[in-house]
Amino acid sequence: MINISEVIETNTMIEKENLDVRTITLGISLLDCISSDLDTLCDNIYRKITREAENLVRTGNEIEREFAIPVVNKRISVTPIGIIGAAACKTPEDFVCIAKALDKAAEKVGVNFLGGYSALCAKGMTNAERLLIESIPEALSVTERICSSVALGSTKTGINMDAVALMGRIIKATAEKTADKDSIGCAKLVVFCNAPDDNPFMAGAFHGVTETDAVINVGVSGPGVIKHALESVKGKDFEILAETVKKTAFKITRLGQLVAKEASKRLGIPFGIVDLSLAPTPAIGDSISDILELMGLERTGAPGTTAALALLNDQVKKGGLMASSYVGGLSGSFIPVSEDQGMINAVNAGALTIEKLEAMTCICSVGLDMIAIPGDTKASTISGIIADEMAIGMVNQKTTAVRLIPVIGKGVGDTATFGGLLGYAPIMKVNEYSCDDFISRGGRIPAPVHSFKN
Repeated sequence: MINISEVIETNTMIEKENLDVRTITLGISLLDCISSDLDTLCDNIYRKITREAENLVRTGNEIEREFAIPVVNKRISVTPIGIIGAAACKTPEDFVCIAKALDKAAEKVGVNFLGGYSALCAKGMTNAERLLIESIPEALSVTERICSSVALGSTKTGINMDAVALMGRIIKATAEKTADKDSIGCAKLVVFCNAPDDNPFMAGAFHGVTETDAVINVGVSGPGVIKHALESVKGKDFEILAETVKKTAFKITRLGQLVAKEASKRLGIPFGIVDLSLAPTPAIGDSISDILELMGLERTGAPGTTAALALLNDQVKKGGLMASSYVGGLSGSFIPVSEDQGMINAVNAGALTIEKLEAMTCICSVGLDMIAIPGDTKASTISGIIADEMAIGMVNQKTTAVRLIPVIGKGVGDTATFGGLLGYAPIMKVNEYSCDDFISRGGRIPAPVHSFKN
């Protein structure tokens, strides 16, 4: 039974500490939509999504209203389009037609983002996947709600360096296609190592081929709640600090479990997972950086930052695992620059660099996330940064990702503005020494020795 003190505590978390359900994401399999005729395929996709997701937004709003729990986003993920479009698409323009059909369906059902305009290239690229990748700049410039992701490596397969080199050029082209909006297309494009099949968060969400026909995945966010809890244990030892984070994460995750099960029941769709990730927003007080500084750092980026993040991530997972029947997705702590005011402040103060963020990605849920860089950064340099991050994920057997935004026409000292949950970001300095010869080698970086566990 829930007692009155727990009810009051939860209300305080929601009203004063920015606790919310960040997203209810409906995963939809499009495998039964496949056709060799492009028009038929697009029609099948539109019909399937609008049918399966017809009540998603209404149900999320009803749960929000009845339980007084903010449900910020309602989203959709679909089977990677590199698979779905293989039989029908012969050119990049054919894939853009699918992107438009997806965008039209997303608009019809009222979701803010639809993920799964994706290719799985961890070991190699099919011709269809190459065509989809080549279509990404145009697809993201002519749609509003579509998010794209590309898997470039895994612990089992190594890193597909041909795809890494290609994605450097694609990210740069996407930036140029959306230059009039501070290159916002790149904010909807992410590359992964060890990409999860059940991630509810954008831009990397897609409905994996191992999933059932449809599934409900939920992501909860509560940095503000963790921050408030830590204010009461200033100066205490690490045992008390860790226990405080763990107990608070348990409470946050229970809220996500409640919403996930309720959405599953009302929609008649199986419950998949709760993603335990702490996802910040531009709102004051809803920041991972603020949590790290409450632990005793003068600024995020100071010596000790990676250790503090390790403690936070571990205790979030320990508390969350006990609070939900199924956990998955990314789970841990997001450290995006543009979506976290504390991170922005640390960059502006000179305390936080891309190199320090890279070190922190050995620990965090994602990787180099929502980082604005100079618009004249070379494509090969972008590929080099991606390769470094893929290596961290491969060797450490964890998910890592890169979402870089080369903002055309802007340089270090300028600011890029994206709006909404995407926030704004200072342009960060990039190491300008060349990696051209390394990236141009081609082929695949082999999987590490500890990947052989069959």
